[in-house]
Amino acid sequence: MEKEVVIVKKERKKKYYKIGMVLLMLSLLTWLIPVVAPFTPFSTNTKAMIIGGAIIIAEIMFWVGAILVGKEVAARYKSYLHPKNWRKKREGENHRN
Repeated sequence: MEKEVVIVKKERKKKYYKIGMVLLMLSLLTWLIPVVAPFTPFSTNTKAMIIGGAIIIAEIMFWVGAILVGKEVAARYKSYLHPKNWRKKREGENHRN
């Protein structure tokens, strides 16, 4: 009986992790909307609402996803997206001349 409960909890945890990762990826894609919106033929007022809404939705999706996957995974994911870390040499990589 106890073993079955543990299996169910692990399956539920995997499901939450997958949902969280999907939300993190969708939040990244949602950040493309404010970049593209100024080039659309909508009025300025509509563009402003689209951009504002996209930013709010992207942040909500990111933080809900971060809660579901865990603090460590979210911090690592966010550090990959920070431009300051893009040129840093990762451990284990050799520099070629």
